[in-house]
Amino acid sequence: MKKIKLKPLADKVIVQQAEAETKTASGIIIPDTAQEKPQKGNVVAVGKGTKDDPITLKVGDVVLYGKYAGTEFKYDGEDYLIMKESDILAIIEK
Repeated sequence: MKKIKLKPLADKVIVQQAEAETKTASGIIIPDTAQEKPQKGNVVAVGKGTKDDPITLKVGDVVLYGKYAGTEFKYDGEDYLIMKESDILAIIEK
């Protein structure tokens, strides 16, 4: 995981999206036009939270988020999402 030099404010987190699936479980190749936007990613930066709601996520967590959650942006040639911690649906345990 790449170190990012951005610090989100308040209850925001920055997530690096996982790669889109290019093959099905049975080995069929999915064309680029049919690939769905991934809903899984790695947390690369977290804000400090608010007075009432401290951040519970930490850098390195693998999370699931809603299909339309967050705002996409590019930084150093990589694709990221910035979103509120409340847009995160679950943490994937290792």
